[in-house]
Amino acid sequence: MANFDVNKIRNVAVIAHGGAGKTSLTEAVLFASGSIDRLGSVDSGTSTTDFEPEEISRKISISSAPCFCNWNNYRINLIDTPGFINFIEDTRGCLKAVDGAVVIVSAISGVKAETEKIWKFACEYEIPRIVFINKMDKENANFSMAISELEKSFDAEAIPLQIPIGAGESFSGIVDIIAMKAISFTGGKAQEGEIPAELKADADSYRKRLVEKIAEADDALLERYLEGGELSQEEIIKGIKEGSLTRKFIPVTCGSASRTIGVAELLNTIALCLPSPAEMARISPVRGKNPKEGKEVERKPDEKEPFSAYVFKTIADPFAGKLSMFRVYSGVLKADSTVMNTTSGTKERVGQVFYLLGKKQIPAQSVGPGEIGVVAKLKDTNTGDTLSDEAHPIVFEKARFAEPIISYAIAPKSKGDEEKVSSGLHRILEEDPTLRFHRDEETKEMLLSGMGQVHLEVTLERLKRKFGVEVLMKTPKIPYRETIRASASVQGKYKKQSGGRGQYGDCWIKIEPLPKGAGYEFMDKIVGGVIPQQYRPAVEKGIVETMKEGILAGYPIIDMRVTLFDGSYHTVDSSEMAFKIAGSMALKKAFMEAKPVLLEPIMKVEVTTPDDALGAVIGDLNSKRGKVQGVEPQAGGNQKIAALVPMSEMLTYANQLQSITSGRGLYSMEFSHYEDTPGHISQKIIAEKEAKKTEENA
Repeated sequence: MANFDVNKIRNVAVIAHGGAGKTSLTEAVLFASGSIDRLGSVDSGTSTTDFEPEEISRKISISSAPCFCNWNNYRINLIDTPGFINFIEDTRGCLKAVDGAVVIVSAISGVKAETEKIWKFACEYEIPRIVFINKMDKENANFSMAISELEKSFDAEAIPLQIPIGAGESFSGIVDIIAMKAISFTGGKAQEGEIPAELKADADSYRKRLVEKIAEADDALLERYLEGGELSQEEIIKGIKEGSLTRKFIPVTCGSASRTIGVAELLNTIALCLPSPAEMARISPVRGKNPKEGKEVERKPDEKEPFSAYVFKTIADPFAGKLSMFRVYSGVLKADSTVMNTTSGTKERVGQVFYLLGKKQIPAQSVGPGEIGVVAKLKDTNTGDTLSDEAHPIVFEKARFAEPIISYAIAPKSKGDEEKVSSGLHRILEEDPTLRFHRDEETKEMLLSGMGQVHLEVTLERLKRKFGVEVLMKTPKIPYRETIRASASVQGKYKKQSGGRGQYGDCWIKIEPLPKGAGYEFMDKIVGGVIPQQYRPAVEKGIVETMKEGILAGYPIIDMRVTLFDGSYHTVDSSEMAFKIAGSMALKKAFMEAKPVLLEPIMKVEVTTPDDALGAVIGDLNSKRGKVQGVEPQAGGNQKIAALVPMSEMLTYANQLQSITSGRGLYSMEFSHYEDTPGHISQKIIAEKEAKKTEENA
């Protein structure tokens, strides 16, 4: 048997920009519902869902954390998500596992760029949302401003179901627009009463707007309303639910998470306005593919259906092992059972199953349809995998994550710890799909890539804490390239006599530039037997190895044709090695005669910035030798800048953009092409390479 009636379950993500109060609101909900008996706080490091040491020290959510509460016979599963720009891809992954979201808008700062980005994630998954306007008790809190800004930013109509009584120090409660009652809070206790006289006109106006919006959606109701008839309370409640589920408007609530004002009313609104798994399945049926037949199949949130679940998050714990968080879409997952990982094609043994309340694991005998649970120590299961009944396999589409935007070279503090760094990071990569880690064959560096500098710093803090290895982080080397702008023909002759058999290799080559992106060509134009066939590949081998090492500044050579057209050999002294050295000598000589240039990688960059920072962002890109290609207006008072910028100027751009735009700017970049490096920069790079070579030879 399933543990909860699927119609009484609500799976909800709490989303917003960093600092809006997501963790505080989640804590208040858990406290108000009796799930916890003591109200923790972010500032004191005692909140239920921010429990990692890195979260406590930085006072921000870094990783999504599930929790739950029971409220008026409803089971409400909450996921407290990160809002800081470096970590919001984690939020994106978790939104796939929920049916609705509570979007927090600060009554002081309104909507920020991160909230807009997360809102778009929610639009991708087509999940209904409600808004909670938080921090009504703070100085300069402005309810009307917050409503206006969220309508402008999200291009949606906001319909308040509650309005605040006072603001700042005078904030004392809310007016319930559905019941047309005031709820005042004194000494932490709620008390119902009449609407204050000074708010009666506002409340009537919001009530009228709510009723009109509901009537508009139904022709019969609209006709009756226009003829002066009233809508019943039952029709209003039904209309609010319908409007929310179809996303025709955004229901808005308000309060103060830190003072737990409006929290019980928010829970009632979640139960009313956000869908159960059954309702969500009717709006947007759950579909996947049968991996055997490739056909699309549907799963309903019913315990009689074959079991299927989606793993939306993984936590790598060196002691408890890997924890896999999952959402059950159909059937029931029982403890001590075997399931199929249809993504990897392997069987997984399930031991104990749990519910999560922050870091606390609550044992369960089974987890039923629509529920969110966790299981430990699955061997071959990672984020994005599907678990299902072996006899009825299904694979759900994985959440898509953005590519990393910043890379740093890392090296262990202690020599010989390379293996510990690698194994530890690969464990951490299991829980964070936005990280990339690899060894660059060209630069011989270990590169860690992520969504920002803070993201990488936190990753390395975790590496130290969980796996006991410390690393240094430094700016990675730029993958410059070398090429030529003219042709040259030269002789490469290697002759060595030192008693006994000598060495003799002699070749003539011509090098010439190829179009951008053409790569490398080798042409054998030897006529007759001036160089025997068995030695010609050796000439090319010497050339190719030298091209990899570089000549000008030690970077690979590209876009060049090499023609071998003449030479000579010695019947006794010639060898493959001699001709390989001759080929290398010839290329080094010819390259320096063919107008060599250093090329730098150019990135295609897209920056989204608020209107008020547009000039500063463009000015900064110009100062980085960037070429702005165009500017396009975006929704919510933003502008998108397309530009081409050298990679060397973009290594720490995430931090700079955050500073210029006060954290409201976003950017992405990808490799575009190579261009000539300006002379003064080339000279500096070549000089540094020469100095390093001299130092190594000293």
